[in-house]
Amino acid sequence: VQLQASGGGLVQAGGSLRLSCAASGRIFSIGVMGWYRQVPGKQRELVATITSGGYTDYGDSVKGRCTISRDNAKNTVYLEMNSLKPEDTTVYYCAALQIRTLDLPRDATDYWGQGTLVTVSS
Repeated sequence: VQLQASGGGLVQAGGSLRLSCAASGRIFSIGVMGWYRQVPGKQRELVATITSGGYTDYGDSVKGRCTISRDNAKNTVYLEMNSLKPEDTTVYYCAALQIRTLDLPRDATDYWGQGTLVTVSS
């Protein structure tokens, strides 16, 4: 299983970005997909997650500014980020949790992407 994230980059404060992350491989199902971020020296924090049934959860720091969505047929998750602030600058990690593969459908494994950098200039 591989996760391929895209959409990071440089944006001015108040601007918007859309992150995408596609999971590929012999996937049977994915329980939760989402995004986390980590500032150097701090713990990884929740940005947003979405279940296969569409239940969403957002971190307090991004509530009201982000929208997460998911295309289950494509095993792809999207994160629309608006009203970006300089403090949103960091690496964002895509997560695909509780993945069951066609080869081992009884086992659930978490996978993480390599991270995509979001930089918000003031």
